[in-house]
Amino acid sequence: MNLRTEAIAGITTFFTMSYIVVVNPTILSTPGTGMAFSGVLTATVLICFVMTLMMGVYAKLPFAVAPGMGINAFFTFTIILTQGVWWQTALGIIFWAGVLFLIISVTPIRETIAKAIPSELRIATATGIGVFITFIGLKNAGFITSDPVTFVKLGTLGLQTILAIIGLVVTVLLLIRRSALAYLAGMFVVTLIAWAAGQIKAPPTLLSPPDFQTVFLKLDILGALKLSLLPAIVGILFTDLFDSISTFIGVAHAADLLDENGNPRHLRQGLIVDSFATFGAGLAGTSSGTAYIESIAGIDSGGRTGMTSVFTALCFLPCFFLAPVAGMVPLYATAPVLILVGASMFKSVSHIDFRKIEEGLPAFLTIILIPLTFSITQGILWGFISHVGL
Repeated sequence: MNLRTEAIAGITTFFTMSYIVVVNPTILSTPGTGMAFSGVLTATVLICFVMTLMMGVYAKLPFAVAPGMGINAFFTFTIILTQGVWWQTALGIIFWAGVLFLIISVTPIRETIAKAIPSELRIATATGIGVFITFIGLKNAGFITSDPVTFVKLGTLGLQTILAIIGLVVTVLLLIRRSALAYLAGMFVVTLIAWAAGQIKAPPTLLSPPDFQTVFLKLDILGALKLSLLPAIVGILFTDLFDSISTFIGVAHAADLLDENGNPRHLRQGLIVDSFATFGAGLAGTSSGTAYIESIAGIDSGGRTGMTSVFTALCFLPCFFLAPVAGMVPLYATAPVLILVGASMFKSVSHIDFRKIEEGLPAFLTIILIPLTFSITQGILWGFISHVGL
């Protein structure tokens, strides 16, 4: 192990995924949820630091952990805003999903479930969530808006939409150059221009202490144990399970992090950490954490051991104090990140064989119903039902 190489790899992974420190609290504190931006930011950083450190020390894997994109949209727009669940109860749902995930991870149930769920439905779920996230990004950018006749239409090309497009162009250009700072740079440029144009105001102070008052340990564990909330718990569980298994298997094969039998190294330990990141997120005050696909950036830079994750975790520590600066970032500055993450999740659709109706139709229903019903649960549900029926 080369400590310098592991350090560079860990820092690279941090910069590639650090956008989550701003984007996650922005999504969860959407008007109507009742969640405080500063509290969710502290919870986000806490999960990133503790669980990434645990991934390095216990699982000995170069994977970073953070609240999952897609699950945070499910948590906010489906569970809280659409179903009308109080955010405290929604955090309880995250907690119970994590408990079930832990039980699955330490028993043979995980392998049974993984083998039983058709690959096309796993892919369709990720693809549908990608479309869902992109839809939210386009809405936040003002690029699309509601219409009483056609439901949605092209929005007015105002200053905010133009700034979002500029941010998208900057981010794409840096992604083409494989820059680890691509997402951060796009948000920074848009926020800077918005501030210069008088669209946003600078905070009175640049630093503040972590907020452990507003959402930390505020979950309603017993309130989440309602039969009507079981589909939401199962939806979080399966989305998290698909995401984790896909990330571990995909990255392990791409980076040759395999054992002598050709299986991902320390998969069981990695999934156990992932399950802790889920119910731990409920305790901290955010949506569930999961292993990040962006970890491949650090692995490509030479990271091969758990020390990579240790260095990534340490990079998150200063973020505890940056809530005022992060709060400056407007919704339309984070919109390019949502659009591009959605596009990244969508690209796996090519692995679905739509020529076979018994595979193609359930996958199509899953993909299309997630954004159209504004519910990941409904998309997964009708995809499963149609698969069994066919």
